[in-house]
Amino acid sequence: MSWGTELWDQFDNLEKHTQWGIDTLEKCIKFVKERTEIELSYAKQLRNLSKKYQPKKNSKEEEEYKYTSCKAFISTLNEMNDYAGQHEVISENMASQIIVDLARYVQELKQERKSNFHDGRKAQQHIETCWKQLESSKRRFERDCKEADRAQQYFEKMDADINVTKADVEKARQQAQIRHQMAEDSKADYSSILQKFNHEQHEYYHTHIPNIFQKIQEMEERRIVRIGESMKTYAEVDRQVIPIIGKCLDGIVKAAESIDQKNDSQLVIEAYKSGFEPPGDIEFEDYTQPMKRTVSDNSLSNSRGEGKPDLKFGGKSKGKLWPFIKKNKGATPEDFSNLPPEQRRKKLQQKVDELSKEIQKEMDQRDAITKMKDVYLKNPQMGDPASLDHKLAEVSQNIEKLRLETQKFEAWLAEVEGRLPARSEQMRRQSGLYDSQNPPTVNNCAQDRESPDGSYTEEQSQESEVKVLATDFDDEFDDEEPLPAIGTCKALYTFEGQNEGTISVVEGETLYVIEEDKGDGWTRIRRNEDEEGYVPTSYVEVCLDKNAKDS
Repeated sequence: MSWGTELWDQFDNLEKHTQWGIDTLEKCIKFVKERTEIELSYAKQLRNLSKKYQPKKNSKEEEEYKYTSCKAFISTLNEMNDYAGQHEVISENMASQIIVDLARYVQELKQERKSNFHDGRKAQQHIETCWKQLESSKRRFERDCKEADRAQQYFEKMDADINVTKADVEKARQQAQIRHQMAEDSKADYSSILQKFNHEQHEYYHTHIPNIFQKIQEMEERRIVRIGESMKTYAEVDRQVIPIIGKCLDGIVKAAESIDQKNDSQLVIEAYKSGFEPPGDIEFEDYTQPMKRTVSDNSLSNSRGEGKPDLKFGGKSKGKLWPFIKKNKGATPEDFSNLPPEQRRKKLQQKVDELSKEIQKEMDQRDAITKMKDVYLKNPQMGDPASLDHKLAEVSQNIEKLRLETQKFEAWLAEVEGRLPARSEQMRRQSGLYDSQNPPTVNNCAQDRESPDGSYTEEQSQESEVKVLATDFDDEFDDEEPLPAIGTCKALYTFEGQNEGTISVVEGETLYVIEEDKGDGWTRIRRNEDEEGYVPTSYVEVCLDKNAKDS
């Protein structure tokens, strides 16, 4: 099956067919390109959708996402973001593995097709030229034969006429001979050109055209194979991301399975529980007797009960039951006294925890400044110790302010906990700062604040003590000889050493480590013999020598 032998006379149709093949290939490229655009658009819409439903930071909506169902929803949004990323991968891979490759192949195919059909037209023009030469020699031979025949007839006529002179007869005989010779020459020329044409025609139909058409056939078959390979790549690009997409879907299923309705119900209790006891029975008020209206001692509105604190909710709420009291829409008091006891306790506990964290942060900063001051005292060439006094005083002042603020909120917290029913230590101290591993900042427990009859006493200690662990410095500095290097480090980020004793580093820079972090977050490094100082440990990647580690 060869186009050269089967389609020897279909040059024009083959030209049209191969052009159609190239058009089909370009159509495939356009199809894949539009698919990549769809994938990108779909991925973008998925990302925007995921972002749209993410909770806003520092908003009430973010607080609502403490429920397991909401957490599962957030996990679903995150998984959909990763899901969108896989569609971007599909788009990128199709563009690089199919579109770019096929576009380059189309250009090569067009060039090859142009060359093959150029050779075919050249051979076609050559055989047409030979045919024209053959036709021209044939017509000349025919014309010369007719002229020779007419000259012969004229000679015979002149020779038979007795009135014609001998000279005229001789002249007619010579003319007939010349014409006859010309006819013989034309015959020989026609015969030669005919043989040449037959040879060229045989070569054209049995050699040149079959070879050219064979190349065109091979070119077309390669194009067909290339389309098939592109289709396989098209499917493989999709298949490659299926496992990752499956993991995204598994993550959504796992998030759904993590939903705990009981836990969410408990969170609702913790969020809205007031801490009040339900009101008791209302006594019968007999208006037939001249007596004052009494209210049940168990009512929440009883403000005269002995040993009971007077709960004031502001406004005209006196004498009403708590569930029907309207909330005060004014500014929130600093002690959260506008909230029910349980909610107030949670708010105060949260405030105490925040202040404790701020105190710890300031203490860490004070310890770091103190250590740097000691370094300056031992090595005056590194900086002036007095330059840190102002900063140290400022930090100490901040710590004192935070301590006073903490004591104030702890006093309010103690007041609220004294009014609430007995609670377990775990429920009263939910924050990690009040675990059994750390001493509580309030010295008196709830039982200590209650009198033997169960009522709250105002005699309590509101003093709290935050113990500061002093940091011992084991560093020994040699003023005469520089400390030996114990390793190297690479700067992960650029650090501008503006304070005395620090050193500026540039991202990617390699320096020597002469003293590792002692727990204060600073590492001492050296650039050369004259440049050394401290940088934050988190800014560098430290690699200590083996000998230094062993020691």
